[in-house]
Amino acid sequence: MAVPFRKVSKTRKNMRRTHYKITANGLVECTNCGAKIRPHRACPKCGFYKGVDTSKKVETKIVEEKKAPKKAKTTKKTEE
Repeated sequence: MAVPFRKVSKTRKNMRRTHYKITANGLVECTNCGAKIRPHRACPKCGFYKGVDTSKKVETKIVEEKKAPKKAKTTKKTEE
């Protein structure tokens, strides 16, 4: 197994890691209310996206599952 010959100093380690950083996400203003939102998404405050009010169009649809018909349970009665 390969083992480093010498310890990597804190300075050398930190110089290598200078580019490992988090960048801020780009935000845009909502055209309707002016709130800062992520691009290409509906505004969570007013519901607008590309000039269309999506809060009115979003409907919750309940998908009914098709259930197989239940088989009749047969109970065995013990004869006495």
